[in-house]
Amino acid sequence: MALADQANEDFCYVTTAGRHTGRPHTIEIWFGVREGTIYLLSGGGDRSDWVRNIQADQRVRVLIGDEEFACAGRIVEDEAEDAMARRLLAGKYQGWQAGKRLSTWARTALPVAIQPE
Repeated sequence: MALADQANEDFCYVTTAGRHTGRPHTIEIWFGVREGTIYLLSGGGDRSDWVRNIQADQRVRVLIGDEEFACAGRIVEDEAEDAMARRLLAGKYQGWQAGKRLSTWARTALPVAIQPE
């Protein structure tokens, strides 16, 4: 099944390798899918353990529904991609629509992109 087929699921599970221990660290998190990439917003910014783990080792596994994907994660740095990720998740989970102001969460969280390999 393709990643796009999983886009309407409510949440995904992201497993990173602990940056100190190397042990698996799994979180449940909201997500969006656009053009073959999974987007997440970290409310804790770059202080979140899972974000720090991705910065140390970009290899992650993502479980959406009954499909698991081997992926590479990264912090979104491109301005246009950043804005798109915020709108994507705010639209999916908060009913955001063009012309409306994004919520505090959608404006301030750190966008992370996860690309299936």
